[in-house]
Amino acid sequence: MTLSDLGHDDWTRFTLKQRLQRYAVFVACALAIGWAISSIEVIWAWVWDAPSQMGDLFGRMIPPDPSNLGAILRVLWETVNIATIATAFAVILSLPVAWLAAQNTTPNRATLWIGRFILVSSRSINTIIWALLFVAIFGPGIVAGIVAIMFRSIGFVGKLLGEAIEEIDKRPVEALEATGASRLKVIAYAIVPQVMPTFWAVSILRWDINLRESTVLGLVGAGGIGIILQGAIDTFNWREAATVLLAILGLVILGEIVSAWLRRRIL
Repeated sequence: MTLSDLGHDDWTRFTLKQRLQRYAVFVACALAIGWAISSIEVIWAWVWDAPSQMGDLFGRMIPPDPSNLGAILRVLWETVNIATIATAFAVILSLPVAWLAAQNTTPNRATLWIGRFILVSSRSINTIIWALLFVAIFGPGIVAGIVAIMFRSIGFVGKLLGEAIEEIDKRPVEALEATGASRLKVIAYAIVPQVMPTFWAVSILRWDINLRESTVLGLVGAGGIGIILQGAIDTFNWREAATVLLAILGLVILGEIVSAWLRRRIL
């Protein structure tokens, strides 16, 4: 005996009204994408010619030129230093911001919005924009790169730490407060131990991200391997550009290995 024999209709996941609504959403999305494509000036001849141009460019990059490898490795180490120093400063500065941005630790409503404003401001501006700004302030070099990466990282680290603080178990905090413990002891013994795993995980993740972002800072004069890459591209030295790209790839892979090792050792 089936449902139809009992007088019931065949089961369907969506009603007719729901299906029509879903189709309407799909059509609206397709129209929005079509409008977006039609509103930008795309030279389609260049798009269709892109595969052959890419093949020609890659052909000029082979074989890579290692004659400037020493300078490339020195600047690559500078890139690592930019990422590491910027991450260290960002983590330190993000702690009070995260404290202000968490609802269960902020002193009042005004400080809550001040903390969240800092986090949103930091995350809403791309690293390259920060780098352009600080190159204008500090001049070209690694200082501008470090400050740019640091300002970008504060919002990322602070937001995740703030959310971790808001999600802590309140019972240890209430227990210590009931015994008359000071605010400092409540923080040290009830909040910090719960947040430490997130703190280390977020710090390692942000260092890994900053390692990648530091490779392009030189394109705007903020130090790092991007300076040599930009010079190779400007002079059409594609074989040296290939060497730089391979060095960046190796750095990113090494960063992944180091990050994974740190997570296993610390977390």
